[in-house]
Amino acid sequence: MSPAAKLVPTWVRIIAGLVALLNLAYGLSGYFAPADILPGLSADTAASLNAAYIFSARNVAIGIALGIVSLRGVPESIAIVMIIRFLVEAQDLVLSIIAGNPLTALLMPIVFIAVELTIIVTMFKIVGERDTH
Repeated sequence: MSPAAKLVPTWVRIIAGLVALLNLAYGLSGYFAPADILPGLSADTAASLNAAYIFSARNVAIGIALGIVSLRGVPESIAIVMIIRFLVEAQDLVLSIIAGNPLTALLMPIVFIAVELTIIVTMFKIVGERDTH
């Protein structure tokens, strides 16, 4: 393990790994039950199935990237993938608000955003401290 990778706290690796597994599970389940992933989706047309598969592929890709950086990553790589995940989660939150979803449906993305921001800030602090020494 590189010296920079040793700077990453274990709790960050564990949480990032769990989020990676959740992304993978959610993404893969979208391939088998697309209508369950996107509520209200009619899976009777190729276009709607394609949208569900694109959504699922996005989650699988983020899950794979996050899994790799949680196992071997340095603070910068973990921060970059978490920023991508944060942006995607923020987009989903905004779209959920626009769609008029109830507050209970918004709580999960809000919790994930808080966790992602905590990890991003932690990684930037680690990089800042490392670079000042």
